[in-house]
Amino acid sequence: MTHTIYIVLTKTGTLLSKAIGMYTGKEMNHASIAFDEGLFEMYSFGRRQLNNPLSGGFLREDAERGLFELADCVIYRCTISHYQYLDMMKIVRYMYWNRNRYKYNFIGLFGVVMQKEVRRERAYFCSQFVATLLKVGGLKVYQNPALMTPHCLAQLPYLEKVFAGKLADYLQGVRAPVMLYG
Repeated sequence: MTHTIYIVLTKTGTLLSKAIGMYTGKEMNHASIAFDEGLFEMYSFGRRQLNNPLSGGFLREDAERGLFELADCVIYRCTISHYQYLDMMKIVRYMYWNRNRYKYNFIGLFGVVMQKEVRRERAYFCSQFVATLLKVGGLKVYQNPALMTPHCLAQLPYLEKVFAGKLADYLQGVRAPVMLYG
């Protein structure tokens, strides 16, 4: 039995996203992982409150609302084994139930710039979290997750690009009810 996971890279247009983009020279500066094609089970580290960029932590993201409503995206998929899926979901569920204990690793972003890992207990930035989860799932990550950007994730050879464009357009295509005529 296999499962498909999705790596979702987005351009949200926030000040932090723009700052990261100035450093990386890349458009897509937020990374999430989803466990279903419709992105209902999508997780990352980001803002807990829409209007407060300092309120970061672990969250289940709503791909239709908030910063994602007008976001551009690139979506990749990857097939994993049932055991890899269980390993990843075990971590995600634990983190979700303990989400108030997790923080956004703002300082870790400076570590990326300096190419030096900044270790903080229960703190991640978005691409660090996704890379760590892939690694926990037994997938090869070619550098330290604490130094990975969303662009680094996009370079992983086992990811297959399935969509590029407006996130809302992707969701309309995969979430729209099937119309039956007869």
